Amino acid sequence: MGKGRPRAVEQGVLGHSSTTSSSPGALNIPQAPVFYPTEEEFKDPLEFISNIRPQAEPYGICKIVPPKDWKPPFALDLESFTFPTKTQAIHQLQARSAACDPDTFELEYNRFLEDHCGKRLKKKAVFEGEELELCKLFNAVKRHGGYEKVVKEKRWGEVFRFVRSVGKISECSKHVLCQLYREHLFDYEIHHSQLNCEKPVRKCKRGMQGDRKVAHGLDVSSSKRRRKNSEGEKVKVGKPKEEAEFDQICEQCRSGFHGELMLLCDRCNKGWHIYCLSPPLKRVPLGNWYCLECINSDKDSFGFVPGKCFSLETFRRLADRAKRKWFGSACASRLQIEKKFWEIVEGTVGEVEVMYGSDLDTSLYGSGFPRVNDLRPPSIAAEVWDEYAASPWNLNNLPKLEASMLRAVSHNIAGVMVPWLYVGMLFSSFCWHFEDHCFYSMNYLHWGEPKCWYSVPGSEANAFEQVMRNSLPDLFDAQPDLLFQLVTMLNPSVLQENGVPVYSVLQEPGNFVITFPRSYHGGFNFGLNCAEAVNFAPADWLPHGGLGAELYRSYHKAAVLSHEELLCVVAKLSGCNSKVLPYLKEELLRIFTKEKSWRERLWRSGIINSSPMSPSKHPEYVGTEEDPTCIICLQYLYLSAVVCSCRPSAFVCLEHWEHLCECSPSKHWLLYRHTLADLNAMVHIVDGCNLELTTQRRIHRRQIANSKESSAMTKKVKGGLASHAQLAEEWILSSCKLLQTPFSRSAYINALKEAEQFLWGGLEMDPVRDMAGNLVKALDWAEEVRDCLSKIETWSGDCNNNTKVSWRAVDTLLNVNPMPCNELSHLKLKAYAEDARILVGEIEQALSTFSHVSLAELEMLYSRASAMPVFLEESVKLAYEISSVKAWRDSVQKCISEKGPAAIEVDALSKLKLKMSELHAYLPERELLLDLLEHVETWQSRCSEIMKGPIRLKEIEVFLQESDSFPISIPELKLLRQYHCDAVSWISCFHDVLVNIHERADQKNVIVELTCILEAGKSLTVQVDELPLVEVELKKACCREKALQACSTRMSLDFIRQVIGEASLLQIENEKIFIVISGVLASGISWEERAKLILESVAQMSDFEEALRMSVNIFVILPSLCDVEDALSMAKSWMMRSQPFLLSTQLTGHASSSFLKVDILKELVAESKLLRVSLKEPEMLQRLLERCEAWEHDVHSFLDCGKSMFNMKDIGIEIMNGLTERIEGLVTSIKIVTTAGLSLGFDFDEIPQLQNTASSLEWCLKVLSYCSCSPLLEEVDSLIENVEHLPAVFSSSILGSSLVNGARWLRKVLKVIPEPYRQRRCKLSDVEEVLDEAQRIKVPFPVMVARLVNAIEKHKSWQEQVHTFFYSKSGEQSWSALLQLKELGAFDALHCAELELVVSETEKIEKWILRCKEEVEFCIGDVNPLQSDLLKIKQSLDRSLYLYENSKGCSVEKLCVCCCSDSEEQELLACITCNEWYHPSCLRSKLATTNTAKESTCPHCLLIENAVTSRNGGQPLISGGKQVELNILIELLSDAKDFSVRVEERDLIEKLVEQALACKACLTEVVDFALSYVDKDLRSICERLLVAVKAASVAVVYDRHTSSNLELALARNSWKIKVERLLEGSQKPVIRQIQRLLKEGLAINIPYEDHFMQKLREVKHIGMQWVDHARKVASDSGALELDEVFNLITDGENLPIHFEKELKLLRARSVLYCICRKPYDQRAMIACDQCDEWYHFDCINLREPPPKIYVCPACEPLAEDLFPNQNGRSSSTNDAEPPTPPPQHSGSKKRPKKVRPNLQQKILVVTDLSNILRRSSEIDRLWWRNRKPLRRTARKRAVLESLSPLLHNIE
Repeated sequence: MGKGRPRAVEQGVLGHSSTTSSSPGALNIPQAPVFYPTEEEFKDPLEFISNIRPQAEPYGICKIVPPKDWKPPFALDLESFTFPTKTQAIHQLQARSAACDPDTFELEYNRFLEDHCGKRLKKKAVFEGEELELCKLFNAVKRHGGYEKVVKEKRWGEVFRFVRSVGKISECSKHVLCQLYREHLFDYEIHHSQLNCEKPVRKCKRGMQGDRKVAHGLDVSSSKRRRKNSEGEKVKVGKPKEEAEFDQICEQCRSGFHGELMLLCDRCNKGWHIYCLSPPLKRVPLGNWYCLECINSDKDSFGFVPGKCFSLETFRRLADRAKRKWFGSACASRLQIEKKFWEIVEGTVGEVEVMYGSDLDTSLYGSGFPRVNDLRPPSIAAEVWDEYAASPWNLNNLPKLEASMLRAVSHNIAGVMVPWLYVGMLFSSFCWHFEDHCFYSMNYLHWGEPKCWYSVPGSEANAFEQVMRNSLPDLFDAQPDLLFQLVTMLNPSVLQENGVPVYSVLQEPGNFVITFPRSYHGGFNFGLNCAEAVNFAPADWLPHGGLGAELYRSYHKAAVLSHEELLCVVAKLSGCNSKVLPYLKEELLRIFTKEKSWRERLWRSGIINSSPMSPSKHPEYVGTEEDPTCIICLQYLYLSAVVCSCRPSAFVCLEHWEHLCECSPSKHWLLYRHTLADLNAMVHIVDGCNLELTTQRRIHRRQIANSKESSAMTKKVKGGLASHAQLAEEWILSSCKLLQTPFSRSAYINALKEAEQFLWGGLEMDPVRDMAGNLVKALDWAEEVRDCLSKIETWSGDCNNNTKVSWRAVDTLLNVNPMPCNELSHLKLKAYAEDARILVGEIEQALSTFSHVSLAELEMLYSRASAMPVFLEESVKLAYEISSVKAWRDSVQKCISEKGPAAIEVDALSKLKLKMSELHAYLPERELLLDLLEHVETWQSRCSEIMKGPIRLKEIEVFLQESDSFPISIPELKLLRQYHCDAVSWISCFHDVLVNIHERADQKNVIVELTCILEAGKSLTVQVDELPLVEVELKKACCREKALQACSTRMSLDFIRQVIGEASLLQIENEKIFIVISGVLASGISWEERAKLILESVAQMSDFEEALRMSVNIFVILPSLCDVEDALSMAKSWMMRSQPFLLSTQLTGHASSSFLKVDILKELVAESKLLRVSLKEPEMLQRLLERCEAWEHDVHSFLDCGKSMFNMKDIGIEIMNGLTERIEGLVTSIKIVTTAGLSLGFDFDEIPQLQNTASSLEWCLKVLSYCSCSPLLEEVDSLIENVEHLPAVFSSSILGSSLVNGARWLRKVLKVIPEPYRQRRCKLSDVEEVLDEAQRIKVPFPVMVARLVNAIEKHKSWQEQVHTFFYSKSGEQSWSALLQLKELGAFDALHCAELELVVSETEKIEKWILRCKEEVEFCIGDVNPLQSDLLKIKQSLDRSLYLYENSKGCSVEKLCVCCCSDSEEQELLACITCNEWYHPSCLRSKLATTNTAKESTCPHCLLIENAVTSRNGGQPLISGGKQVELNILIELLSDAKDFSVRVEERDLIEKLVEQALACKACLTEVVDFALSYVDKDLRSICERLLVAVKAASVAVVYDRHTSSNLELALARNSWKIKVERLLEGSQKPVIRQIQRLLKEGLAINIPYEDHFMQKLREVKHIGMQWVDHARKVASDSGALELDEVFNLITDGENLPIHFEKELKLLRARSVLYCICRKPYDQRAMIACDQCDEWYHFDCINLREPPPKIYVCPACEPLAEDLFPNQNGRSSSTNDAEPPTPPPQHSGSKKRPKKVRPNLQQKILVVTDLSNILRRSSEIDRLWWRNRKPLRRTARKRAVLESLSPLLHNIE
């Protein structure tokens, strides 16, 4: 069971196979199981998957490797295959920002600034010279967990990549980005988080009709005012429902009902019901809300963009380029590819786009598997094609297998029922998803590179989704259904880190991959490949399918198919096996329970109207008809639906019936496809019951159901509570009474209408359904009776039979027994039926077999039937009989009158005779027809006599002339005429062929024509005389054809002789063609005689060539021609093969580029003796062969000499006797002989032997040279490697084996001798063992033995030094001495315990020192020696302790606080606040403010005074640089306790720890005091905190816990300073500031008993009490006295908090109008054109329409003097001036503009006040209470202070 490989046909087309090694994955992901089924197991795929499911489903995925013999051919034509692609941006699958709309974000952000900060974003944020998109920055930080987490984990680099896709990421850029976020978005993030965490408490809904001003005059911040529709017109909220239009239309269900549940987008004003959203909302969210269209930006929206169409070859080149770009031409491992892919996905590589031919519908583009109806390629055998086309593993067959639930689906759903094809390239991906409806999926990889899969089991789907939401929160906020989009990847390692199990599969060509229901899976391709996938659904899928349907319902996603319909169809199939039934029963029971519960709930809610849906045309299949879908959740409504008459085209499911419309439930209709009884029957059928229930069982089940339902289904009726069953029983009783009363159509219809509430029920409603059926039958019967009677009574004689009532239909109605109902009109109908029955009897009697009536009598009966009002079916038979008789009579008369020859067919007479016996009427034409038939029989007998004997041509011609006058066409007579015609035609054809027959060139055609004529003549019935002549002419034509063949094709001499003989016999030898072939025969015989003579004697080559030239002109086959050609070609072939050898004899002494074979030379010499051609070259080859044999003799002698030298025994003595010189001489001789052999140009077998001998001897010389010198290890290794290339004979010889052993001993020596840079060292025992081995080798090496002895002595000396260092009792040893020992041991020491001791001790100390340097350099910043840095830290701690001591009253020196430099040369500045001294360079310019040249404020005082805090994760607040943590120093000191040598740095660190602990104790004392301080006075605590801040900023060592406490203490102190400044400041705070400070105080855990916390709570409590009272007063419509209002205003002005809005409302409330002296209300008002005072219409008795000019009663005397020409108060109502509008209730109370008098009219005239006071007392009081300065500005009130005295005067 090896790896799958691409098949041969694909390899040839694609040009390559898999180039990816299958090493383990890069992410350490466990592998899913792999299965290898046997041939038997592989027969049934669903059975096999069912067997492996318990083992594989926990992984969510598995791989199946088919048996070796299962190799389906690839069915597509790779050359013509083209397909569309999609472009995938791999770098954005995970690392992309949400598609946020910047305009929407800016709108929401500005609203936040206005509501919480009282400002707007005035200028844009700028980052790196470009405008920063705050939307992207906010989403990027949200992606990584929020600001605090990004700061803590230092992930601003990842945030930068979201904000700027390109550009270098510097530390400065990260810092700037952090500051910008802190400045602009940090507060918004806190607000956003609180908004998401808090639960809504208000009950008002968005879009309600009550979205208007509240009672106290304030606007609800989230309420919706007037909206604009798409045309820009204002739409008023709360429009009356009587109008046809709605205030707002839901974009999902297109309904305007349920406005109180409408959620309006705060940007585009479009509306959605909260239950129509996907996913639906349970409540209205807090704050502003925006729809997905406004949140998502089209510009940044992400998806796979459709790309170009490619041919497979073009796509292959594109894929190859991509593969080479990333990995070159080498074979990339799985580790490399996976690592690179996830780097791209996480956005660390850059922008990467690939093409993917995904989701290709195989019904359009073709399948990779064979299909029955597809065109079979010629390269695939038919039996192979048919085998795999019918295979159950063929993905085109898998969904429709017998055990598949999808076999009931009729239509082809792409991807589900019809496979999809996928053509991928490197990195093309399929993102995390699970299959539609939680189906199984099967994927087969046809060919190409592997495909990598990742899977999460279905049991962990919820955990997977939660991790996805937590990891990509911004994407899910923008797209809640993100996992349905298939465009997002997440690194599996992230899932593993969060406890979600992930498994991997590497799919190779020929493998299947199975994914299980609801298992999330994704992956990518390793290169160019082609795969095919499809869904399938075995029985165990059914529960998962129900879960998938519920998921679609909850997310409002359209389903692929109806799950309920599938269950019902599968339940009706008869082939369900035992494996299907348990799952099917469980699902059917679930949907039955759900359907029952909802139908009962609808009945209790008042929906009693119901009707069944129209039945399906094909109920045995799923999806044959399109069912309606719910307008809310978009699910198919197969089982039931709810509809209303107000929206007949809108349907909803039972769960959403309340959202359909606002009509009463009584107007709703329940539509159902199956009753509950039908559904229950399905459950029982599946449970093993029979398809037909017995009556007893149905009654028993009905009784049980009634007992259960009696207590469950109840609702209120007029008489109290009544159950569903009780109401049904009452209806049955009333219906029984209805059947007994006289029929009333309206009563029946009402009863059936009332029964609708019961018909959908279960078995307990079977009696209702039976009774309803009876009512329907009775209603139909009664209406049919009435209809029949009406038609009979209204019938007139002019009507057609189609308008009559059928007598049989009437008879059927009257024969119903018993009668369905009491319908009285059936008696009249019965009388009509009796008359019809009598007439039917008479007609049947007339048409009986034995009746012979006349035609007139039949016509009389038919006229009576036509006049009857009831239609008689027998009248049709009667009419047919009459027409038949008349037609027969006419035909007979026509035959008798015909006189033309053969004009009448004899069959027509026979048919008339047969028809005559069927007629029931008597006619006189019968005898005439019989006489004519007797005459026909006479002629037939004469024809038969002629045809019995031989027929002569002349006799038949006479007989045919006699028959021309007979009018009847007889078949025998026609046959005789045909015989005569055939004979005449044959004779004519024969004579046409004989014309110029001997001159024709196409004798073959002549032969064919004569043969056909001969055969036709033999088949003639009439005898002809020309038949023997045809046979003679045929033989002549055959002879001519043979002669023509001899002229066109070379034939043998015997064939030509035979043709000439046949021509002589036929007497045609003098024809031209036969004379020509006689000459050819003579030439051929002459050439044959000469050829035999040449072959018998050895002739020259020219004789043979001349004979061949002559044979070309002789057009005949010559027998000896082949022998001549063979002899000549054999000679030429030998000459060609001998040419290289002949050439070598001419170039003797020169080496040839190609060597010749001696054996071939010997063969040529032997072959030369068999040649028939005379040549001189054989002698030359014989001499060359003799020279080669002599050279071979010399070579063998040298080889024997080399063998004897290899086998010498005493090598040591031979070395002393000059062995080296002898070897050198032999090598020289061998080289000379070798050169001589090469010069001959032959490929001698002895030459390699000579070369091997020479190389072996040279190797021996090299080894022997090391006896007197010391070699290098590389040289010895090279020698030993070369031994493998020497001949085996040498290695096995005595000399060779001895020298090889010696070389190996040399390598051992060189390896054991210690070297400075050698990592692995040998032990002393190993060196001594090598030294002993020198005695056993046969070759002496004295130089190397001496080196071994010297190394042993040096090692022992070094060991003694180590023992002296570590075990001496002189005290602590120095660190430098240990380093010297280590350096010496690197040169001299062998592997031993002493060396390990020295190395480990030095490494431990070096690592410790390196750690110290890293920590110290981190805080100091400079690269200095460690001791120098430690001394600097000590000085900082001294300075910190000095500051603590100075705070306790110790002596004060003039030293800088921030640094340790006490140089008197540097200038010092004193802080004007704390009087401490600083160097100017130590002050931070961004925090310190310089007053004079010598005065400044230090940053520490600014920190305390300005109440500035900074939280940065535990680092000190003020420091000159980075600091080292105290715990690290303590850890370093603890690690250094075990050192065996004295290290000076350890002593320094010990002193640092002591000083740091002292500083920590001082700081802890200050912090504890500050945290427990709750009094009012802050000076003492500020002083102590100031000292602590200075000391903490000076010290380079800090403690994280203590520093955090210091930060908390500073934060609390800062908060107290803010509170003190706010409450004691010159400007009153607003309530929002108080609330924000209280919130901040709770965040930093300010104690409840703290003075400032109690003060804030008290101020807030007093303020809120006043606000509540003020709001009530502002909306009381003048109930409270005006003095109380002024007192309330005074109290508000004296509060410590400023409430501007409430004060404005109260001041507006104090303004009184009209003579009733009431504040503003909703009544209509008009303004005086003189004094601008407003009056109610009803108070001054003014009616609509208002006058153009109005003057109040108080101003009326003055108006009479000012306008003497005006006749009245008001102008005509016909004036074009619009009426004065009532005052608008706005914040400023501004009145609308009126047409004012001009300037001259406004000149004031002095009047006598007494004249005015003479008016009535009521007018007088009115004028007095409304008196004002005469020069008053229009539409403007005086301030409240100017009104107060007037109001007091009034009182």
